[in-house]
Amino acid sequence: MRNLSLVATEYDSLSYANAHITATAFDLDENSSLCSVEVELWRIMQNRGPGTQTPPVATSMFTSMASSNEPEEAPQIVSFRVLAESRKIAAILRGGDVVMVSFDEEDSPAEVEGSFESGILAASWCPDESLLVIITGEQKLILMTSTFDVLSENYVHPSEFGEAPINVKVGQSPDEDTLPRISWRGDAAYFVVSSLAPADSQGFRRRILRVYDREATLQSTSEAVGGLEHTLCWRPSGNLIASTQRFGFEGGGSGREGRHDIVFFERNGLRHGEFSLKPEHFKPTQKVEKHVGQWGYRVRELVWSSDSNVLAIWAETDAGDIVQLWTTGNYHWYLKHEIIAPQSAPGLPGRFTSVQWHPESTLHLILTTPEEIIQRHYDWETYASPSKPPQDSGLVAVLDAASILLTPFRTQNVPPPMSSCQLTTKASSTQGSWSWYEAKNPVHVSFSQDRHALATLWEDGHIQLWALNTRIGPGPGKVMNPIKIWEGSVSDSGNTAWRQLSIRNDGTWSLTALGTSPSSNKDLLQTIHLDDGKVLKTESTELPGKNCRVVDNTWPIVFQGPTGAIFTLQSDETEPVQLGAFPEFCLQVQTADNADNTLIVGLGKSGRLYTFVKGQGTRVLATNANSFTISSSFVVFTTTAHESKYAPVSELVSLLTGATETDSKDVPDQWTVRKLERGSRIVVAVPSTMSLVLQMPRGNLETINPRPLVMEVVTKDLSEGNYRKAFFSCRKHRLDLNVLVDHDQALFLERVPQFVEQIPEVDHLNLFLTLVARGTQSAEVVTKICDSIRQELEKKDMKKYINTILTAHVVKTPPDYESGLAELLALRETDQSLVEEAVKYIIFLVDAERLFDIALGMYDFNLVLMVAQHAQKDPREYLPFLKELRVLDKYYQRFRIDDHLKRHEKALRNLSMAGPERFDEAIAYVERYSLYEQALSIWKDTPEYKAVVEVYGDWLYERRELPQAASAFIEAGKPNKAMVAFEKNLQWRELFDLAFLDNASEEELADMAYRVSEDLASKKRYIEAGQVLLEYKKDVRGAVIYLVQGNSFSEARRISNLHRHPELTEEVIRPGSLDSRAQVAEDITEMREQARKQRNRIRELRIRKVEEPDAFYGTEDVAMQNIDVMTDVSMAPTAFTRYTVAPTSVNSRSSKKSSRSKRKAERKVSSGRKGTVDEEEYLLKSLIKLVDRFTVTRGEVRNLLPHLYEFGGEYREEGLSMQADVTEFEQELKETIEEVWTRPAEGDVDGATASAEDTWAARMAEVERNRHINPLDKVSKPEVIRADKWRINLYEL
Repeated sequence: MRNLSLVATEYDSLSYANAHITATAFDLDENSSLCSVEVELWRIMQNRGPGTQTPPVATSMFTSMASSNEPEEAPQIVSFRVLAESRKIAAILRGGDVVMVSFDEEDSPAEVEGSFESGILAASWCPDESLLVIITGEQKLILMTSTFDVLSENYVHPSEFGEAPINVKVGQSPDEDTLPRISWRGDAAYFVVSSLAPADSQGFRRRILRVYDREATLQSTSEAVGGLEHTLCWRPSGNLIASTQRFGFEGGGSGREGRHDIVFFERNGLRHGEFSLKPEHFKPTQKVEKHVGQWGYRVRELVWSSDSNVLAIWAETDAGDIVQLWTTGNYHWYLKHEIIAPQSAPGLPGRFTSVQWHPESTLHLILTTPEEIIQRHYDWETYASPSKPPQDSGLVAVLDAASILLTPFRTQNVPPPMSSCQLTTKASSTQGSWSWYEAKNPVHVSFSQDRHALATLWEDGHIQLWALNTRIGPGPGKVMNPIKIWEGSVSDSGNTAWRQLSIRNDGTWSLTALGTSPSSNKDLLQTIHLDDGKVLKTESTELPGKNCRVVDNTWPIVFQGPTGAIFTLQSDETEPVQLGAFPEFCLQVQTADNADNTLIVGLGKSGRLYTFVKGQGTRVLATNANSFTISSSFVVFTTTAHESKYAPVSELVSLLTGATETDSKDVPDQWTVRKLERGSRIVVAVPSTMSLVLQMPRGNLETINPRPLVMEVVTKDLSEGNYRKAFFSCRKHRLDLNVLVDHDQALFLERVPQFVEQIPEVDHLNLFLTLVARGTQSAEVVTKICDSIRQELEKKDMKKYINTILTAHVVKTPPDYESGLAELLALRETDQSLVEEAVKYIIFLVDAERLFDIALGMYDFNLVLMVAQHAQKDPREYLPFLKELRVLDKYYQRFRIDDHLKRHEKALRNLSMAGPERFDEAIAYVERYSLYEQALSIWKDTPEYKAVVEVYGDWLYERRELPQAASAFIEAGKPNKAMVAFEKNLQWRELFDLAFLDNASEEELADMAYRVSEDLASKKRYIEAGQVLLEYKKDVRGAVIYLVQGNSFSEARRISNLHRHPELTEEVIRPGSLDSRAQVAEDITEMREQARKQRNRIRELRIRKVEEPDAFYGTEDVAMQNIDVMTDVSMAPTAFTRYTVAPTSVNSRSSKKSSRSKRKAERKVSSGRKGTVDEEEYLLKSLIKLVDRFTVTRGEVRNLLPHLYEFGGEYREEGLSMQADVTEFEQELKETIEEVWTRPAEGDVDGATASAEDTWAARMAEVERNRHINPLDKVSKPEVIRADKWRINLYEL
């Protein structure tokens, strides 16, 4: 659906006596062209794209003898090429000379590298300039290197047919120039030769195509095609070899006379399609002298563009030369453009001397006449209607010769090459070169924004204005009825070449044409104002530069300069006003109005999508865009990543107006994205139908409905209260119907009557309620919506909307099944048949079994039977149960129903009301389902309450919740059970308090004291055990023994003296002190050994860390716990497998990495297994625990030392020894801590902060950093010496 649009034209004239340009070449390094004028070389500097040029400069000259054996019109230069590597020009002349000219040196003479006495018929360099193929006058095929070393030499007509032989006999066309042709494939792997074989016995000379590889080995020969001509060009992409074929003469192709085809061959020589040229396209408008063959024209050359998308056909006619540009899509060939050679003198036909595409700049065509070089820049453009909703038609025009193929995509989606309407336009010129020829192709087409009008422009300035009368909506009749409302020409006395047209209507028609004169450096803009088919006035404006571009459908007129600057022509300004600038020239530019700002968007050839508003800098919207359009309030663009993106115009304007100079030039990529088929491009967007039409690379169309475009229309409809249209739009395009509520929740609830009025269909209301309930709305909102709609429907017609009312009850959260069934009970009294349908419907909504249970839970057996019957349940499943229930008392019946439905709490309440005789059954039910708290609330303030509390206490006792169980027993009046609970929980104070209140005997108290003290001692609660024995058994000796075991010597001595038992000091306390001293010594020895071992191990680890870091850090890695270094297949691990997550489905062993195994891995790390990277951290934490243990031991020593000193003698000596031992270890431990927590001299490992980006690489880097963090940064240094004083100074005196 794209068209070739002429962007710019550049002219370079060499008009002096006897000038005759014969060939051109390109110096890509210097971005210049070189041309040969007979024996002179001229250089033409140029820019890559539209722009100005410096005048041509003569660089060198050479001489050669002309060949006399070939046709007069054959050029003497066979090949003209710039060799980039040697920086020379290679001119291969038909006379046989191979001339080299160095153009880096000034006045460099031409050097003849060699000559062929028989002359040269054809020559061609391969695309990479490494090989040269020459056909000599002796019909020899010579393959040479770039230094002209011969690699192969064979005759053009071998006896064999190659590796894939196909016999051929091809008749000679009357237009044949008899010269051979050579053409290379784009990758330089193969070349094809077209040549005439000697005459056969019938007198025919037959042209044959032969394909060779880079070694000049014959690969294949073409199939038999009669009338094959001399033209030859291999498509750069490599799939087709193009030539021409004539029909309808003896020895020619089999067909009607005058038929002329462009034919295609594959590399193997087989045919691969064709399309026909129309002789009427080359017919002159005036009578001219006939000298070009019997058909009045002939095809001289075929030339493919560098991107293989455009085929240029250079034809010579009696009236002058014509170049046609053809493209293909969906297997159809379109004639997109025609170029007529300018006349060299009045009355003489214009002729081209060469036609060539630029090898790098796509769609850049270079044509030469004897005196002039013409460079024409083309680009792809889609002619789409810019009409706005609600009158947007989605019209798209495709040019094909004199036909304009029109399709309104709003009403029809017709795939090309077909169309809804074919508009045939013809224009005859009376100016310049066009006066000899009836131009077929318009150079540009423009649609009006209003009234569905189309204007066509021809390059000679002829214009036609058509009213299309397009039908917008569905209906009978033609989709459009074009009527021509005006035809005329731009009033221009010169030879201006017009290239663009813009049309608008503000009550009268205004047609603005843009053109360039070859002799001018400025573009001309001419506006024709029409009214009622007559010209009111014509205005002409000279633009400040050349090769500008008008932005379509803008007023005042906005245009773009050749460098990308955007200007506007104000009626009250003499000079254009600049609005902004793109960094590069953008063919596609569109505008969008938003409030007081106008957003301007342009797409450059680089794929960058630029945007700006007046007064602000240009920002890059995308760097890989390949098409875009502005649809209503969105900038829609596609990318080379096969995505379409939708940027709201309002957000873009806000972003651009709020931007500062420090902001990035790129607009943040935060838009809605939709995946597309590879290579998709935008054809047109139709906002009213929420559609976007895309074209695939092959040419087929696809229409999508992007969510942003749909949401825009839906939002507008909702704001206007058009719920029906919005509902069906959401349903058609599979949008969540919650959109209707989310747009404005409060307004929707207010408009529920309007909503129900617009959507009266029961099925649609049911669908809406169901989807709203399943959506993102809160339970409260869903309930409000369901209730509002239900209430409105109940007012309108209860019977009609019973299914919707049931739906409203069922879909709420939580569902109100009982209310739904109650609706059925109420309706049963009035319309039995309707109830049956409603029951079937509610069974459809809710599982039948569940609905049966709900009906049963309502205690209405009639409703249960109705549901069961319509659910087609087997009566044998439920009738016996229902019969059993009917004979029971009311509350016991309900208890049985609730118990059946597993509603245990409700069942217990009904059972409690069934009478006191059911109390034992109720207690059993409580115990069975642990309904203790519910039972307590049910029987509170009743005689049975204490029995319930006792059962509750027993349950708590079994669960080992002893304090609560004791409280429950006390509440239930069961002190014995409470004392057992207190004793089990070692709550001895509460136990003895309750025992005294219960008047326990002395013997019972004594037994109880012995039991409790033993249990306390087993828990190392020695002081409490001694207190119990002393207070409740009066056992002083037992109490002192327990106090000594608990290192409470002061309290033991006090008790023994208080109760007049001094003998206990000698019998219990003094021996106990020595036992404690021995235990301290043993603990100190154990701690000393541990400290020394761990200190030495840390030293070893730190030395190893410095000397062997790889071995130290690579032994164990926490992050490797979920990584397979080796796969299940026997193969060596690679460096990459270190960070490759193990596959999850190889086998059961490797796929069951669970949280349990991860916790196990964490325990492995925390265990500090020897030799791992975590061992040092583990040792540091172990030293901290050692310091804590020493602190506890030192407290015991502080309590023991005074008593050993007071006991004197050997006790004092033991105390002195213990104090010295503890002091020595304290100093050693302090030194160990200081050494271990001192950082190495080389400093810490790099501890750079981790990146905030949460990526796989970042996480791996974080793991690696954590492994290298010094353990000293993870474990805090403990304090060994605190402020407290534990020593006895008298020991040291």
